[in-house]
Amino acid sequence: MSRLSCFTGFLLGLGFLAACQMTKSTSSPTAGAPAAAPAAPVWQSAAYTVYRDSLVQGRFTARALSRQVLTSNYQSPANAFQSPQVSFKFSINGKDNEMPPGQDHLFLALPAAGGAALETPVIVFGQQSVDKRPVPANQYLAPNTPLTIRLDLRPMLAAFKKQGYYTLYNGQKLYQADFKHVFLAGNTAPLSWDFDNLINKPPLELKDPDGNGIYETTVVLNAHSDQKSTAARWQATLDVSALPQLTSDFPLLDALYNMALEEAKRAVEPDGTFRTGQEWAGVWTRDISYSIILSQALLQPEAAKTSLLRKVTPEGRIIQDTGTGGAYPVSTDRIIWATAAWEIYLSTGDEAWLRQVYPIIRRTIEDDEQVAYDAQTSLVRGESSFLDWREQTYPKWMQPADIYQSENLGTNAAHYQGNIVLGLMAEKLGETAVARDAQARAARIRQGINQHLWLEDKGYYGQFRYGRVHQQVSPKAEALGETLAVLFGMAEGSRASTVVARTPVMDYGVPCIYPQISGIPPYHNNAVWPFVQSYWGLAAAKVGNETAFLESLMAVARPAALFLTNKENFVASNGDFAGTQINSSNMLWSLSGALGLVYKGLFGMDFQPSQLTFRPFVPQALAGTRRLSNFRYRGAVLDIEMTGFGQGIQRITLDGQPLPEATLPATLTGAHTVRIELANTPPPASSQNKVAHHVAPPTPAVRYTAGTLAWPAVEGARAYQVLRNGQFAARTTETSYPVPAGQPFSEYQVVAIDAQGFESFASEPVLPEAARYTQVVEIEAAAPQSTKAYKGYQGKGFVEISKTMNRRLAVPVSVPAAGVYALDFRYANGNGPINTSNKCAIRTLRLGTQLLGTVVLPQRGVDEWSNWGYSNPLMVRLPRGKSVLTLTLDPANENMNGAVNEAILDQLRLIRVQ
Repeated sequence: MSRLSCFTGFLLGLGFLAACQMTKSTSSPTAGAPAAAPAAPVWQSAAYTVYRDSLVQGRFTARALSRQVLTSNYQSPANAFQSPQVSFKFSINGKDNEMPPGQDHLFLALPAAGGAALETPVIVFGQQSVDKRPVPANQYLAPNTPLTIRLDLRPMLAAFKKQGYYTLYNGQKLYQADFKHVFLAGNTAPLSWDFDNLINKPPLELKDPDGNGIYETTVVLNAHSDQKSTAARWQATLDVSALPQLTSDFPLLDALYNMALEEAKRAVEPDGTFRTGQEWAGVWTRDISYSIILSQALLQPEAAKTSLLRKVTPEGRIIQDTGTGGAYPVSTDRIIWATAAWEIYLSTGDEAWLRQVYPIIRRTIEDDEQVAYDAQTSLVRGESSFLDWREQTYPKWMQPADIYQSENLGTNAAHYQGNIVLGLMAEKLGETAVARDAQARAARIRQGINQHLWLEDKGYYGQFRYGRVHQQVSPKAEALGETLAVLFGMAEGSRASTVVARTPVMDYGVPCIYPQISGIPPYHNNAVWPFVQSYWGLAAAKVGNETAFLESLMAVARPAALFLTNKENFVASNGDFAGTQINSSNMLWSLSGALGLVYKGLFGMDFQPSQLTFRPFVPQALAGTRRLSNFRYRGAVLDIEMTGFGQGIQRITLDGQPLPEATLPATLTGAHTVRIELANTPPPASSQNKVAHHVAPPTPAVRYTAGTLAWPAVEGARAYQVLRNGQFAARTTETSYPVPAGQPFSEYQVVAIDAQGFESFASEPVLPEAARYTQVVEIEAAAPQSTKAYKGYQGKGFVEISKTMNRRLAVPVSVPAAGVYALDFRYANGNGPINTSNKCAIRTLRLGTQLLGTVVLPQRGVDEWSNWGYSNPLMVRLPRGKSVLTLTLDPANENMNGAVNEAILDQLRLIRVQ
């Protein structure tokens, strides 16, 4: 019997088993179990159907046997029907540095004659190897296929011996001292295109045990151990009676609520902090903050307080999680902590807590204003909030310094609301001047978002502004940012409703970004995160979009029911939890979102400083009676019963008496009963922008030679758009563009456009005739040069800066004409990898007493002190002739490490842009 026949039989068997389970539970329910599913579903789409007590997706069924028991026969299809063609590259030190983007090695991993072991030919680094055998129809990668991959590094080693360095395809010099590891990246598990995290996967490192220059490793493709399945049954085992209890006419949703309650209790560690997920120990600023805002401030406020305080530096600033380039300020979304702290106050009324967190938030924002705020756009710089895996949401050419320079929708939403919170706290504490300043900052950020990120033709906000000297907006939708723009009230006028109706949504939920990025496996790319879906649902409820709200409820229920846990994420294109790069069960923000949709969505609880107002929204498909008992609000314990459907309240009472404005005072104490009768009025017609899975074209790789921009043809591209200084310059179907000679400063990029009109990321900026605009200043002329033996510097040497060396550096400059110059520093920082740690170096640049901005010198690789790059550019107006610039370590320049804040500087580059 063939492998395909066996698999088909396996699927049929699963289908028969599911049918038997459905028949048994329908015809012979256990005592106390809910009745059989009605013929009419509660909700259905092309992908799955939800009934009152069950959920069906293809051959898989999840069922609530009671409100404390769930079953599921879900099996991940992740390993089925895998192509035997393996695409891969070699990677030095975990970077995509062997060949140009889109150029990979190919090998057909089919059984060898006589059962011989599979191995590739010996491949010379940088020389593409293509297996030209055709891929057989209906033949798939066999389970547990070992493949030995061999690499010839002798040319590189010879270059090291001859000249001390090897020149990579992109012209960058790899010095022998910086050669640490060689890894394997690719498209078939356990291979991955996540270059930054290859160092965390030891089997993907190639070794040369006999020292002959031939490196190799053996990987097992389509390993049976990777075949994922979930538990077949969930049954309540913890006592959660102290938490709010839910009953309704929908046993499946009630059981999922109870499972989330149990997981919420399980998430509290013995030390009183929240565990991020079953696979994620420790406290993470953004994870706990988004979870607290969704529901944990209401459910477990003491654990919420303890967790937030764990993320504060000794100096009283919020800690930015480890991240790209050494964390802060490449990543700047720590300010979401402020909104979480405020949510705790709203739910508890704890004045002591308010006084404790207020100075922490104030100091943090004061630092952020100096380090990350852009006075030109009124936006805040830094990486996408929560989307902190560089290659998952940014073009590969963007280095950490470029990501710092970018201005993201979600991160700006977090800063907007952080300033709103600071203003409210300051007012409460009598700090009127602080309140006024915070409100003004918030207003400027809101204006900047609506001016610079709104895409009128699409009806939602762009993902981020990016570039170097000149920036443009990425037209991708970014789900969390779109959501927060609505929830936090930044979307002006009708834009809030438009955002909910027009943002792309796929069959299994709202993807983190849309369209997806070519060649990047699911995690943030091509993924739905239930906590984001929950925020999306709350935004839909706020604007009264029943279609989007109901589908969000279902999109959160589906994975929890089938997987029998609240997973961190799943693949957007197929709904499966397997296939994402990292995942976890019992995920704090996922379970918090499921609970938040009940409290803040269905029951519409709107917590304010002095009151709790009910603004319920029950989709017509969920009409019925639901009760929420033992709900604690400050000094009161509430039993809430709600009947009917819709958004309008027909009648609401407190202990039998009418409740004016559907509002409870914060001073209420003791046990009380709330009754809500909805008006049963269907809301206005609403819609969502349902879209198919789509991958945008790859980013063009553009070079400038002899007056012409040129790039290899991009797969799937029908046309190319040329940008000059961030603006449209031309549209062409050619793969080259003649650049006019002698024009003023010009920074060019190219965007590939496919047949459906979707755009790639813009290419890395190119400066034709760069030498005409550029001059350099050797830093060693301004301070004693280092004696360390690093390589690759220009001029006579380089200068060290740290917390003890050259804390203030005066750099004389002289320019031939007054004008605007882009200033950046050629530097190295070998204190950590590109993708994590916390040792990003930060300095402040001034001209006399004039603050010019922040110079960010992110990590570039572990001990890679000969790996040179450029900092972010600062736009500075300089007078003709001599000036003195000062580079200083200010109090606001403290990074998240505290002890290590160092880099080495080679040159200051000045580029005349105006």
